[in-house]
Amino acid sequence: MDVERVLLAEPRGFCAGVEMAIKALAWMVRAFEPPVYCYHEIVHNKLVVDRFRAQGVIFVDDIAEVPEGSPLMLSAHGSAPEVVAAARQQGGYVVDAVCPLVTKVHHEVRVRAAKGYRILYVGHEGHEEAVGTMAVAPGSIARVESVEEVAALPGFDEPVALLAQTTLSHRDWAGVQAAALERFPDMWVPGRSDLCFATTNRQSALLAMADRCDAIVVIGSANSSNTRALEKLAMEAGCPRVFRVNSADELPGDLTGTVGITAGASAYEELVDQVVARLGVARDEVEVVSITEEDEYFPPPRNLRELIEAVDVAATLVLGGSVPDRPRADDRRIDASEVLTALV
Repeated sequence: MDVERVLLAEPRGFCAGVEMAIKALAWMVRAFEPPVYCYHEIVHNKLVVDRFRAQGVIFVDDIAEVPEGSPLMLSAHGSAPEVVAAARQQGGYVVDAVCPLVTKVHHEVRVRAAKGYRILYVGHEGHEEAVGTMAVAPGSIARVESVEEVAALPGFDEPVALLAQTTLSHRDWAGVQAAALERFPDMWVPGRSDLCFATTNRQSALLAMADRCDAIVVIGSANSSNTRALEKLAMEAGCPRVFRVNSADELPGDLTGTVGITAGASAYEELVDQVVARLGVARDEVEVVSITEEDEYFPPPRNLRELIEAVDVAATLVLGGSVPDRPRADDRRIDASEVLTALV
């Protein structure tokens, strides 16, 4: 390769919801004897999932596959109400690691449905977040994904509300929103966008460097909605060559000129370091293209925080320390990428 310059988008990689979910599952791995079960992939990243599998985590697509009484985590994408209920009925320790931004959309669905609205939900067919959200009020919601699908909708007698999958591309959302508003001028939309701030920030950072790049590398898995949105956006921005890779091993060997790098919200920083190294550029020579700083923090679910506290106290007592004087575990200061590296 003859790479002259590397541009690194910032923000990139883990968002606050993914940070919370990964650290939460890591805490469960430490607190319980294996296996720990997880409903669906904790996040949409193959290498993250494989790393947890190596620690004894078993990922399932049906709560019925979880033995009674086993510890169980529900994924960051959000689960249908009946799934949450079934998980709690199986009698084990359950942690719901749903992203708070997805919880917000679930709440909006519940409220609008209760008020008699017909809900148009913009989301990808079969995506775990979309499936879980639509299950909140299945009789009141219709999924659309394109301008054409909006045009094909029947007329509705009830008032209409528009909600969205959090990981959509802003461009895709804007087009569907405009088409829906044209068909239903009195349609209700939330005062604050459903689109994840982290998804929007990563797309903005990509656009800030795209016109300077001969090639753009997007790190993340094929089943990650926000990663695929970044890949599509790079192509729409006119970059001559765009590659989505799971890891540095998938990089083409003929990259030249200026290469831009970004990472989807479920790709960890270790993968970025490996891609930079494979391009043959020292990390301190990489130009960071930053559009904003993210300092959002989502704490672990309440019952997991209580478990962490109990484990911390027990360990202190076993070691003969003073419980009141012990240093407290500070989840906020722990980076999820470092947690994953420590799991190896």
